Amino acid sequence: MALAACQSRPENPPETVDSVDLNRYTGLWYEIARLPVPFQRADELATAEYMLNSAGTVDLVNTAIAPDGERRSMTGTAVPVPGSGNAKLKVSIDNFFAKVFGSPPDWGNYWVLKLDPDYRYALVGSADRKTLWLLAREPEIPDAVLSQYVQHARDAGYPTGELIINNGAFAGRG
Repeated sequence: MALAACQSRPENPPETVDSVDLNRYTGLWYEIARLPVPFQRADELATAEYMLNSAGTVDLVNTAIAPDGERRSMTGTAVPVPGSGNAKLKVSIDNFFAKVFGSPPDWGNYWVLKLDPDYRYALVGSADRKTLWLLAREPEIPDAVLSQYVQHARDAGYPTGELIINNGAFAGRG
């Protein structure tokens, strides 16, 4: 893998989808694949639930599921970045770390990079290419779809060799 694909490139950010219908995007998503993140162990699975609120922002609940079935959740809010067609959101997590260190800059830290027309699959990441998630409405997706979304991430410069793949791993942890 080329070193350039692993480096941050804020001057050349990844492309997002043109727009996201937040009403259709709300609901429960399963984490099919992700880059490692400091707030989630490698052996944990996760779900994300998004709920549109009356302010036009999105309330979120991210739940990590340990191998023994234990769950822990983080809540937060996502605010659409003006002019992004809701494809870029600035996320604020309601936890100690976020309160001490703050949220990322106003460019938004949750970018929808690829979205199935039926809102079954979504590839989301950060502009600096340090975070990436493949989400789906079901806990398992066809291998061909997984490959297509991983290839899209690779083409966008994300370090896909580091992905943690959870496709089908939810069986038994429900």
